[in-house]
Amino acid sequence: YKLNTNGAVMVVNVYCDESCHLENDNIKVMAIGGIYLPENSIRQINKDINGIKDKHRVSRFREIKWTKVSTSLIDYYIDIVNYFFENELLSFRAVIVLDKTKLDHAEYNQTFDEFYYKMYYLTLVKILGVDSNIKIYIDIKDTNGQKKVEKLQKILNNKARDKNKITRIQQIRSHESTILQLADLLIGALTYINRGLSSSDAKNRICHLIQEKTKQNLTKSSNFSEHKFNIFCFEGETR
Repeated sequence: YKLNTNGAVMVVNVYCDESCHLENDNIKVMAIGGIYLPENSIRQINKDINGIKDKHRVSRFREIKWTKVSTSLIDYYIDIVNYFFENELLSFRAVIVLDKTKLDHAEYNQTFDEFYYKMYYLTLVKILGVDSNIKIYIDIKDTNGQKKVEKLQKILNNKARDKNKITRIQQIRSHESTILQLADLLIGALTYINRGLSSSDAKNRICHLIQEKTKQNLTKSSNFSEHKFNIFCFEGETR
């Protein structure tokens, strides 16, 4: 994103979500990701998504959610995914930890929580490179969320070249942001694919659509220069 025509720095909002992020949940794959976009485009995007909901007679209060993808709503979710890819202002970045059970934290003198923050940084490092001020909104997951936010803000501000670049990191609930819900949908699809799941025809269709739109293998890292839908598959620090 570039400077506005009046010379002011554009503000970029990032909406982050995570999936299978607990250390001992018996799931190998873990994903952290976010959608980022110019702050001044949010109102129009929300209006557009409400239009898709109206078209499919879906309540405007109904959340977009990967777990809710079903045969009865498949056309609605296809339109939502198509909208993401058609809107050039929306971009996505995710880090996929392919097998967290093989991670050797002792070798790297870190706890799982410290590893978690490292993955969050890897998720956001590409976004930190934009020529804009950044506001980050994170889905509330547990009661320790505020401590996580404060630590993440400290880490990111230490990493950012411009110490004033990140102007806000804040927890929000998913019902407060349609764009956070859209991030949940994309991260859910990536996790589903990387876990090798295929039991839902509706979810399979959404995954195939994303694969078709990205022209990427969704179990492999993208080129770092990829802007629209960027994935980094983390395999390091294993036993």
